[in-house]
Amino acid sequence: MLLHATDDLCAWDKLEDCPTLTTIRDFLQTVPDQPLIDGLVAARGRGRDDFPVARLWHVVLLTIALRHVYFNALLAELHRNPALCRLIDIHHEDEIPDAHNLSRFLDVLGQEPHLSALRDIFNVLVQRLGLAIPELGQHTAGDATALSGRAKKDAQAVAAEVEQGLPQPSGGRKEYKDDEGRVTKVVEWFGYKLHLLVDVKHEVTLAYNITDTKVGDNEQVPALVEQACANLPAQRLKTLAYDKAADDEKVHDCLHTHGIKPLIQNRALWQSEAERVLGGRYPLHLVHDESGTISCYDTISDPPVRHKMSYVGYEKDRETVRYRCPAQHEGWECPSDAKCNEDRSYGLTVRIPCTEDLRRFPPIPRATLEFERLYKGRTAVERINARLKIFWGADDGNVTGSRRFHAQVGVVLIVHLVFATLLAQAPRWEGTLGQTRLGPIAAALRQPEPELVAS
Repeated sequence: MLLHATDDLCAWDKLEDCPTLTTIRDFLQTVPDQPLIDGLVAARGRGRDDFPVARLWHVVLLTIALRHVYFNALLAELHRNPALCRLIDIHHEDEIPDAHNLSRFLDVLGQEPHLSALRDIFNVLVQRLGLAIPELGQHTAGDATALSGRAKKDAQAVAAEVEQGLPQPSGGRKEYKDDEGRVTKVVEWFGYKLHLLVDVKHEVTLAYNITDTKVGDNEQVPALVEQACANLPAQRLKTLAYDKAADDEKVHDCLHTHGIKPLIQNRALWQSEAERVLGGRYPLHLVHDESGTISCYDTISDPPVRHKMSYVGYEKDRETVRYRCPAQHEGWECPSDAKCNEDRSYGLTVRIPCTEDLRRFPPIPRATLEFERLYKGRTAVERINARLKIFWGADDGNVTGSRRFHAQVGVVLIVHLVFATLLAQAPRWEGTLGQTRLGPIAAALRQPEPELVAS
């Protein structure tokens, strides 16, 4: 792949629709799959070796990477493309596996310890990118998406999957409501839920989990945060954007413990109240609404006039959000100036500890331009979901059984990260008269691999 110097580091719009043999070769060389292959070889032992596990593994990888819907589509391509066969060590037509061989292999791939080895490949790829890209993971977003799947008909096979701890497909339903609480759209599916935590800037997945359709989005956020923190350098995560589904006290407690600033829209829980007095040691004319926006009342005017107080920053050492008199901050006259500010030239200042209510008073208040700007990054999850489904077939619904499904989704996410690595390390073209060159990140990714520990 050849990218322009002005393209994004992970320029997903420049991804090749029909990868060349050179790209496929680089793709296969980038996957750190030797421990997985060694484990599969050891598990096979002295059994039949008509088709080596490395060959089967490469066929599964290429089926997804080349955007084939079924294994049969790639097998047909292998029969008419000897150059592609040679890349995966196939020298005769008889060495090409059949579709049932791949189906059984995918089922084995979903068993332990191979499923954990798949997760280790994902973790190592994220760690490699995290070391090479300094800003990867600073601003993140999360979401869950519906994936179609089918259960096995054999009760004994289903029992084995349940014993392994894998969720079974079930019916899911999601309702979309407007601001007035009326249902405007209903989505129903049968399958699973895929929970993702992604980097907003480069649109790279940092952590994932698969559950049944009944698990709430908020229940998976702590596990995703733990996984992402383990895959990235310490203190890398700065913000996490999520929709109202994650507006939960346990989620906010988890993010506060890890020093991550939440960008989460709050749920409407107040039935009748529009605002409440701050109370405590704060003046009685200071109030807040359900989303935590602080306002003050001009009590001299008749009737009293409410003004939104000016947010002036987050004090990390005190863990407080600080507000100032809007009249003094914005330079306009207020009838209550003498009453509120007295002889203070800076005006009335209020510090509210975030720990007073982590849901209500986050470090980045919801009614600020910074919150709106960073919250827009949540759309990165939607684009990643679209690529996983449209490019690489995570939602095709062609896979039967939880083991096969978990293996399939694990391979899809590995393909996603490998292409992210190839885009980041691709040479950059600087113009008509210029030559291609490697940037510092691309050069770092092409260095010999450091010893990474799969978590």
